[in-house]
Amino acid sequence: MSNGFDPFEASLIVAHDMSHAYDAVVPPIVQTSLFTFTDYDDMVASYRGEKIRPMYTRGLNPTVRIFEEMLAKLEGAEDAIGFASGMSAISSTVLSFVEPGDRIVAVKHLYPDAFRLFGTFFKRMGIDVTYVDGRDEEEVARALPGAKFLYLESPTSWVMQTHDVAALAALAKTHGIICAIDNSWASPVFQQPISLGVDLVIHSASKYLGGHSDVVAGVVAGSKDLIGRIRSEAYPYLGGKLSPFDAWLLIRGMRTLPIRMKAHEQSTVEIAKRLQAHDAVEAVCYPGLANQLAPGLKGTSGLFSFIFKDGVNVRTFSDHLELFKLGVSWGGHESLIVPGEVVLSQKAQPNSAVAFGISPRSVRLHVGLEGTEALWSDIEAAITAATVG
Repeated sequence: MSNGFDPFEASLIVAHDMSHAYDAVVPPIVQTSLFTFTDYDDMVASYRGEKIRPMYTRGLNPTVRIFEEMLAKLEGAEDAIGFASGMSAISSTVLSFVEPGDRIVAVKHLYPDAFRLFGTFFKRMGIDVTYVDGRDEEEVARALPGAKFLYLESPTSWVMQTHDVAALAALAKTHGIICAIDNSWASPVFQQPISLGVDLVIHSASKYLGGHSDVVAGVVAGSKDLIGRIRSEAYPYLGGKLSPFDAWLLIRGMRTLPIRMKAHEQSTVEIAKRLQAHDAVEAVCYPGLANQLAPGLKGTSGLFSFIFKDGVNVRTFSDHLELFKLGVSWGGHESLIVPGEVVLSQKAQPNSAVAFGISPRSVRLHVGLEGTEALWSDIEAAITAATVG
């Protein structure tokens, strides 16, 4: 708009329509385990569901509710529900809609722990999973008949494959299948899957939504009916509730989400381009290098991977980095790396790494907010130290 007003960013200025206690500009942390009732009739009405109010923080808490409403608004969803972790959000969501004997269709190269969940716990429950190449809409269409649930990531973990999310969601709808997507990589700033026809949007809120590497959380957004089903069928009994303090940290982090995402994107595009042109690098897996983003993807974040050519010692490269630290997770202010060799060496289900498309010469980078030139100097010096001959 000509006046520079951005309704998306403006929605982050105020986290809730109602004024906060004591007119505080920052919403308070309602740190309590339970809430009392005014009288007998008030308690009966709450138990019957005639009155929606906090009763017990494992079910509903005012601070948590502010975060949930804020995320729902950003995703263009009717409602949202917060969880204690991204994995709690994933497991509670899927288990609310599938039963023993059902089948899930999922894209290849999923987040590793989601893949392990599907291959261990779900397998023991008799839930089958069919993996498909999300770029091949015909393959997806062939796999959907008889399935109960379609699980997407775009981009996918490590190899960063992007999909036409709207087209895949439309295929799911033709078969009456619930479609969910992990949107942690893009965040609502760069992708809003509800507008593309997806039913449920999942986030590891530990990543960009929090943005400061000081909270572990998850969240799911969707229609009131679907979120209500998750809230009533899985959330109370699996116990993965989001704490008030963690919700407060997420509210704080989300206020700067658009600014941080744009800064991550700016640095990462430049670093990815320089790596792509480097003699020591075989390939870079990053959607931001394509001439055109996938439909529905409006920008790119700070996570990507690249593959070294032969002659570069990945261990030496990793140990010579100073600004980039060896560490799991991503989405915070700091820059991190995970070498593919380390993931491949994991003893638990070692063959599963093949499903992620991980090369032993690959490195996953998260580009933080330290500054493009400083980060590139760090990478370049480490490559020089690690190059044999």
